[in-house]
Amino acid sequence: MAVATHIVGRTLALLAAASPLVALAAPQDMPGGPAVRQLNLAAPVTGIASQMYDLHLIMLGICSVIFVVVFGFMFYSIYAHRKSKGHKAADFHESTTVEIAWTVVPMLIVIVMAGLATKAVLEMKDTSNADITIKATGYQWKWGYDYLKGEGEGIRFVSKLSTPRDQIDGLTDAARAARAANTTYLLEVDNELVVPVGRKIRILTTADDVIHAWMVPAFGVKQDAIPGFIRDTWFKAEKVGIYRGQCAELCGKEHGFMPIVVNVKSDADYAKWVGEQKKLMAAKMDDPNKQWTAPELVARGEKVYAANCVACHQANGKGLAPAFPPLDGVKIVTGPKDNPIAILLNGRQGTAMASFKGLSDVELAAVLTYVRNTWTNKTDDAVTPAEVKAARGWDAAKMTQLTAKQ
Repeated sequence: MAVATHIVGRTLALLAAASPLVALAAPQDMPGGPAVRQLNLAAPVTGIASQMYDLHLIMLGICSVIFVVVFGFMFYSIYAHRKSKGHKAADFHESTTVEIAWTVVPMLIVIVMAGLATKAVLEMKDTSNADITIKATGYQWKWGYDYLKGEGEGIRFVSKLSTPRDQIDGLTDAARAARAANTTYLLEVDNELVVPVGRKIRILTTADDVIHAWMVPAFGVKQDAIPGFIRDTWFKAEKVGIYRGQCAELCGKEHGFMPIVVNVKSDADYAKWVGEQKKLMAAKMDDPNKQWTAPELVARGEKVYAANCVACHQANGKGLAPAFPPLDGVKIVTGPKDNPIAILLNGRQGTAMASFKGLSDVELAAVLTYVRNTWTNKTDDAVTPAEVKAARGWDAAKMTQLTAKQ
């Protein structure tokens, strides 16, 4: 025993000496997300989530009572009526009383459970009289939000994972240490969905490529986002704060990197945020009638690339093999314009390249001009917004041909 203890102690000491990560601080609860050693559902912050929480405890209690009664009776019977005490098995069958009992009693239990759940289910489906309506569109692997109705109408943005790639890859001790210290690891985004407290928020869900699901446990919300369909759900947060969720459908290799962060603000802070967003949108808005020069498109495209592409393809255009190919010195990028235009609009099936058709014609033209004239790419040409606009009208067959792997 002493030898075994010594070996274990020595092994732990060697591990601690070999890696500084062994001595890292204990994990902490994630703000707005799961807690360390959490065994129950997330703490509810909406009426629906509270009902779900209570129903969960009630159903768990009913099931626990059934478990104790059934198995208690079974084990008692096995112990008290065992053969060693002289008991003999009874020779009977087809007891009408027993058959009625084991049919009626479970049926009554199910009716009680269904009755308790019906009110909550009906309320979950009632999306009428919403104060604010927001469309959530799932992409591989990010969310697009459009404020369609209510205060903030017209605001739109894309929300994607903001956890640094070096933390995810964990190739160095420094990156692994930063990952261990990051309390919001993989559940943090660059643009949070912002809503006001105490107001009914209707969420319309759809998807651009495959099935996703919009889920925030603290709200008691989980709704599939299906391409070609619009589905809806709702919530009314009763407490200011930040609440985290993620895509709940297996949507591809980056499924685990598709978080949802909802920032619930007071009415005053929400109104202030809306005003700020309107100003930012006005500042970013491109004049559709402007005649863009190549240098202007390159400068604009650098910003678009930094906001949408750099996480995967890197600032130097070298990509992250094997999932994200390089853009520097690649024929598909520097060749005929139609191919890269189609790929940005349609994505590429079977790869991590998603569609970016949600960006404007100017943004797409600018980023294509940027990547075709940056690093070692020197095409000395420009992709115009008019060319992108015309490409949006291409038929599916042409899009498929142009986006096929080459």
